Amino acid sequence: MKIFFLFTFSTFLLSAFEQAAASAHYDKILTHSRIRARDQGPNVCALQQVMGTKKKYFSTCRNWYQGAICGKKATVLYECCPGYMKMDGTRGCPAVAPIDHVYGTLGIVGATSTQRYSDMSKLREEIEGRGSFTFFAPSNEAWEQLNSEIHRNLVDNVNIELYNALHHHMVNKRMLTKDLKNGMTLVSMYNDQKLLINHYPNGVVTVNCARIIHGNQIATNGVVHVIDRVLTAVGNTIQDFIEVEDDLSSLRAAAITSDVLDILGRPGHYTLFAPTNEAFERLPRGVLERIMGDKVASEALVKFHILNTLQCSEAITGGAVYETLEGNILEVGCDGESLTVNGVKMVKRKDIVTSNGVIHLIDEVLIPDSAKQVIELGGAQQTTFTDLVAQLGLASSLRPEGQYTLLAPLNGAFSDDTLRMDQRLLKTILQNHIIKVKVGLNELYNGQELETIGGKLLRVFVYRTAVCIENSCMVRGSKEGRNGFIHIFRQIINPAEKTLHEMLRHDKRFSVFLSLVKAADLDDVLSRPGEWTLFVPTNDAFKGLTDDDKNILIRDKNALRNILLYHLIQGVFIGSGFEPGVTNILKTIQGGKLYLKTVNDTLLVNELKSRESDLMATNGVIHVIDKLLYPADLPVGNDQLLTILKKLIKYIQIKFVRDSTFKEIPLTFYKINIIESNVQPITRKEDPSITQLTKLIEGEPEFKIVREGETITKVIHGEPIIKTYTKIIDGRPVEVTEKKVTEERIIQGPEIKYTRITAGGSDNEEKLKKLLEEEAPVRKVQPNRRTQGGAARRRTRLAYP
Repeated sequence: MKIFFLFTFSTFLLSAFEQAAASAHYDKILTHSRIRARDQGPNVCALQQVMGTKKKYFSTCRNWYQGAICGKKATVLYECCPGYMKMDGTRGCPAVAPIDHVYGTLGIVGATSTQRYSDMSKLREEIEGRGSFTFFAPSNEAWEQLNSEIHRNLVDNVNIELYNALHHHMVNKRMLTKDLKNGMTLVSMYNDQKLLINHYPNGVVTVNCARIIHGNQIATNGVVHVIDRVLTAVGNTIQDFIEVEDDLSSLRAAAITSDVLDILGRPGHYTLFAPTNEAFERLPRGVLERIMGDKVASEALVKFHILNTLQCSEAITGGAVYETLEGNILEVGCDGESLTVNGVKMVKRKDIVTSNGVIHLIDEVLIPDSAKQVIELGGAQQTTFTDLVAQLGLASSLRPEGQYTLLAPLNGAFSDDTLRMDQRLLKTILQNHIIKVKVGLNELYNGQELETIGGKLLRVFVYRTAVCIENSCMVRGSKEGRNGFIHIFRQIINPAEKTLHEMLRHDKRFSVFLSLVKAADLDDVLSRPGEWTLFVPTNDAFKGLTDDDKNILIRDKNALRNILLYHLIQGVFIGSGFEPGVTNILKTIQGGKLYLKTVNDTLLVNELKSRESDLMATNGVIHVIDKLLYPADLPVGNDQLLTILKKLIKYIQIKFVRDSTFKEIPLTFYKINIIESNVQPITRKEDPSITQLTKLIEGEPEFKIVREGETITKVIHGEPIIKTYTKIIDGRPVEVTEKKVTEERIIQGPEIKYTRITAGGSDNEEKLKKLLEEEAPVRKVQPNRRTQGGAARRRTRLAYP
């Protein structure tokens, strides 16, 4: 019980301290001001005054070290802290200011105009007498800035209007700044009118958005706080103001349409950035009509102008972000006397105080991303992409009711050569940057395929600090609009068209490397579907290699495979997907390690620069290098081979251990997929030169095996995956059901290729196995045989990932 009591009491104390700290920002900032002025003597405070104005602040650390407030240079002043005064012949402010009743204290703090009006209105007797008052006293400058007509009416009717106005600045109890909590509502001494208190983290305290510029001047019958403006009565809600203000009729219509207007009539502490009618008129007509005709978009639009906190202009001394009712944020700042929203001066009139918040009139409509069409989400760095999409007619295909994802390259990704392309080709490129569905950043995963409106499938690669699609990686700035997402990319996305093997075969720079791949019986690995990263040396890496040297390499197949497979990694690794400057250690198929990192947008492999990176293939990616790679910890045991390698590799010291041999690397590191499909019968012509094919047949199942080398000795089956889709073949829609079964082959000797054609069923599986085991002779397949009949046929074919 005692422990419980101690715990409860300590919790109470902590809560009390937290509340006190939360409401004592003004006093904390004042303490900092004392510390900054400690060299000036006792009880001196350091203030900042905005140059060219009379505005002075007890500053935050941020404003102090910037030497500016609201972007304007500020000079440093040293004054006596509230409650203290100077003495002749002494440093600082060692004397305590005299304490007097409220009327006398008005003179002490320099609020002489308020003191004079108290005399004129017969308020003096009350504030000199018994009681406990808080007087929020307008400064002399505040009275001068008051609207001349209002000022004249007050002075002309001092016994009623002026008297009531001064009572509106008073509370019938003493409230120090530490007692003025954020969001508090006080009742004034005039007609129980509300006084809205805000106490901000930067130390600013406001009363109906008037800033306390000199606080806590204690009086015998209360306390005086000097404020920077004259308070006016507050009676209406934000809703009431919108309903009667002619210049807000467009906002009123939008708020009614979206059912948001009622929210602004409820109790709360709101800030409304209210666009004027002129602001709405500046919107393109089509945009305004679309938003107003879409309740979801119009609701987002109106809520994007509303903060759930009360932000008075005098409390804003620098930029800060605030969450709107729509869910996204606005950046509210200041530039001298002007408020800014998202960095733009747009506030025409500020601090219209209501009973449930404050209104700032703005001359621009703020459109949130959630109310925009996806093509409208592009920013200043994506204008080339969005302009081209519009110019080439693709924007019109992005229907408002559709769902899309734009993959928008930065402006710098479009070279002059790209922009000079034939428009049809350029349109195709852009189509590859528009996905048919709406996909957010958090929905992307490694290995995912996304279909573009051009029919291409783009692969997604997810790394520790990057998300890439094909050869290009994202940068920050993804946005969600009404009908889709936009993601920003460093480069133009180039979908793969060829396999690794085809890319090597069609590029003369890699002819020597390709010949060695073929000699090592590895070319089939690079031809099949899969996910590989291949580091390809150019022919320059083999300078000095004679035909005899090459033959020696080829004769030692184990050595050759070890060297070549040190250039191959399982998985697709995009150069720009690596975290800059960080070394990534990847295991090669050979078993050794490669050390990769990017420096200044250049990929380094074992500290060797890649001459060209991220060449995408359908089964992987190529990074071009100009040196042959070799594992530093792998010894050579043959003098001839050592001599050859030393010709080619000069950047490391190759170990020599006599008679050491290279390990055998069996071709068991890749898998085969079996795909079984149900298709509608079609007529196809096969190329007679193809020896490995799959075709539809009628009648009983039939098997054909085309062999090269030895047989498969073991097949391990995985779980089947079934997928149904529609495919266009020869201009006709064909419904296809795929059953995908993974088989891992254990191979002895050279690998084999075979094709299986079957009508399906477990019996057929057994027949195929039996054929393989018996090494049945190969049957020739006629190239131009056609299927007959209208019934669906079932086929099974082998595919290689």
